[in-house]
Amino acid sequence: MITTVTLHAAIDRTIYVDQFEAGHVHRVARQIDEPGGKGINVAKVIRQLGGQVTTTGIIAGNNGAFIENSLAERGIRTDFIQAAGESRVCLNILDDSSGSSTELLGQGPAISEADIEAIKEKVHGLASQSSTVVISGSLPPGTPDTLYAELIRIVRSTGARSFLDTGGTAFRAGLTASPDFLKPNEQELTEWLGRRPRDVREWTRSAQMLADLGVDEVCVTLGSQGALAILSGVAYRVKPPTIQPVNTVGCGDAFVAGMAYAGERGDSAESRLRTAVSAATANAMSSTAGDMDSRLFEEYEQLVQILPL
Repeated sequence: MITTVTLHAAIDRTIYVDQFEAGHVHRVARQIDEPGGKGINVAKVIRQLGGQVTTTGIIAGNNGAFIENSLAERGIRTDFIQAAGESRVCLNILDDSSGSSTELLGQGPAISEADIEAIKEKVHGLASQSSTVVISGSLPPGTPDTLYAELIRIVRSTGARSFLDTGGTAFRAGLTASPDFLKPNEQELTEWLGRRPRDVREWTRSAQMLADLGVDEVCVTLGSQGALAILSGVAYRVKPPTIQPVNTVGCGDAFVAGMAYAGERGDSAESRLRTAVSAATANAMSSTAGDMDSRLFEEYEQLVQILPL
């Protein structure tokens, strides 16, 4: 079983307008509400790929009930901690005329010391039943920067593999616990380095720097340019098929889902990367995050290029 952890769960609300302009009044053409947060998006794609997944984390209030019920309807097992207040709403405004996306990320509930201790205990119990635990997204207010590092150590103590996908200080702190898998995007890696790599060679060298810190698998997602990966000491460049994306929100989560799902099946490194990039590309063709068309996924699997470096 795969477990995903989302400490900052959300309702992802996508609003479509004909032509979005800041400072103007708009009529909404249509609206979609989805259970969201990075780990929840990972869980949704794993389920669509055919995997068994449990999702945990922290939810609150009526928004939290919507998140939990929506996931259960999709056959995803839920085991959340209930906090006081309300889970956040994250707004994505899609401009139908240009295809541009404007995101507004809401604030979630404040997390108490009791909530933190409860999630540590919950993660330990679920990790003991899982092959892989995916820890994704930002830390909610009231939690220490070191919390992901603590959770990674808890996961590793049970023998499960730990995946980390976050940014900022949580990324730096998480590195100290040597997760088994790390997925920075280009912005997160640039922030960690303090400069932007200039070419494929520098991106690969930067990924190797992370691997040298004790991370067995590092995948750097580069948007439409695909990904660079260091898997057990071997470097790969992965090129996706060329598409005209509908919505790029959640593509990194779909990538992580593909790596976790294919890894649990015991697939080869190249097969795992093919699954991950195909899932991410199919997600880009959906109007909602953490969603993909299985027919497109299968089509893209035949078009992904994987080049050992």
